[in-house]
Amino acid sequence: MPTTFGACEEATDRARAIERDRRGGGVAPGMRLPQPFRTAYFRLARTTPRSALHAMAKLWFNGLFYRRTLVGRRPRQLEFTVQNPWPGDAKLGAELFRGEFCFAGHVETAPGALWRPRDAPEEWLAALHGFGWLADLHAVGGEAARARARELVESWIETEGRWRPVTWRADVVARRLINWLSHAEFLFAGDEGKLATRWLDHVARQARHLRRLAPLLGSGFERLLVIKALIYAGLCLPSEARRLARWMTLLSAEIERQVAADGGHVSRSPAVHFAVFRHLVDLRMALREARAEVPVALQNAIDRMAPMVRFYRHGDGGMCLFNDTNEGENWLIDVVLTQAEARGKPPDSAPHTGFERISINRTLVLMDAGGIPPPGADGHAHAGALSFELSVGKHRMIVNCGAHAGAQRDWRAAQRTTAAHSTVTIDDINSAELLPAAMVGARPRLVGAVRRESDGNVWIDGEIDGYAGFPRLVHRRRLYLAANGGDLRGEESLSGAGRRKFAVRFHLHPTVTASLAQDGDSVLIRLGDGGGWRFRASGGVTGLQESVYLGIGGETRRSEQIVVSGAAHDGEALVKWAITRMADSS
Repeated sequence: MPTTFGACEEATDRARAIERDRRGGGVAPGMRLPQPFRTAYFRLARTTPRSALHAMAKLWFNGLFYRRTLVGRRPRQLEFTVQNPWPGDAKLGAELFRGEFCFAGHVETAPGALWRPRDAPEEWLAALHGFGWLADLHAVGGEAARARARELVESWIETEGRWRPVTWRADVVARRLINWLSHAEFLFAGDEGKLATRWLDHVARQARHLRRLAPLLGSGFERLLVIKALIYAGLCLPSEARRLARWMTLLSAEIERQVAADGGHVSRSPAVHFAVFRHLVDLRMALREARAEVPVALQNAIDRMAPMVRFYRHGDGGMCLFNDTNEGENWLIDVVLTQAEARGKPPDSAPHTGFERISINRTLVLMDAGGIPPPGADGHAHAGALSFELSVGKHRMIVNCGAHAGAQRDWRAAQRTTAAHSTVTIDDINSAELLPAAMVGARPRLVGAVRRESDGNVWIDGEIDGYAGFPRLVHRRRLYLAANGGDLRGEESLSGAGRRKFAVRFHLHPTVTASLAQDGDSVLIRLGDGGGWRFRASGGVTGLQESVYLGIGGETRRSEQIVVSGAAHDGEALVKWAITRMADSS
């Protein structure tokens, strides 16, 4: 682990803290066990009859004869051609021409065994076999790009027809089928040759496989993706058309489970929210083009989710960095919102999803005021409860560290920790227990917030009751933004048994410069536009430390963090801080 992320590394080493709290009593049941057993404990606790059937089905899928069961009547042609509305990246397409396959931060250069290179990360394999890169080749354009795409599709058909754990995983097969059907015209425009015939056969085989998988998947993003692929198959393949009504019914039920009343997604991840939103917009466009009826639930979900996409955006157009989210691509967010045809304004509060938003005079504060999503929906959850981000106009100031876009598991573990967020860490432990396989174990009993407004001033009072799942350990955070937008104040209070160390962290965006003032009690902050702000705090020792920023996908940038550290006495601590615009700043 790089030294610049030492604070997050400390948060991942939990043995000492767990042993101390075990002696203090009141530990959640799963926390009494060593980590491998805790992981097994929580994995078993979330096992359902459906997930157990899915696990058993994988034994069947892996059998020698399973591929034969996928053989059926071969389609003669597509009844409908789905159009891909999202442009690819011609630069990435050019790299594919050169034999450079770069996905998830990992590069394979013209590998001999293209589809199964030795030691390739799982994330890389999933991206390769998902065929999302067809859009990049399509963006290059011309017959050479078409020939390269056909060559790769033919290579996959010849070697990858048998089930494998990653390359035939539900979400990977769904993406592959969606991308194949979305680029059918690019691949086989006017071509009824041997390759097109074999391709149609494999499209039908993968649709049959997904039909078997759909009832075995729990509610979540993966199941929604599979339903989308099956709807595409129902629109395009004559043999699947009779099942289209069934998939529409499943789609409406899944939307009901995943999209909250305020429009947020059950995962509480802005990145997942945007991905689901984009897939729903895709589906509506395909149904309209096919002159099929658009379900009311689909239209309503798009109308509710669009304002929440705007809710999550900073002034620079990028996304806020909560729960496995990076800034994203501004232009793509704009395009999807335009295609959505939903003009709702961002709300101030998203109480069902658990976020708060204050926007006053170009100053924007976004706060995570919700708990960990339920098991099954917590795969993207971070231990960042009560963290906040602050931007002024198009310039970010206080941020969370973001999400690692590559396959390095130490970075992925570190960016989930409480220390990687602009909030309070207690005794170098996380506010929720982070387990391998993107699971969350012990968690707070309650996370919530109350919002008040008066004369243009806004207060948000947030609370974590049961930090890290331990009773009697409470963190309360109050944020106040003045009506002029130039005065943000905070108050952190801790209560719980015993003497505990704490650190209040304020991660700074890489474009921000910061320096300790001569008085040693304040920090001068300069934004990218030259605007000056001053940070002051009482109740702890203020200092500047190294940090990293992972908010731009594929990049790891050095940054700094303001840290106010101290120790609770008799189980109580109080830190007050303020970030104010300096007089000579606009």
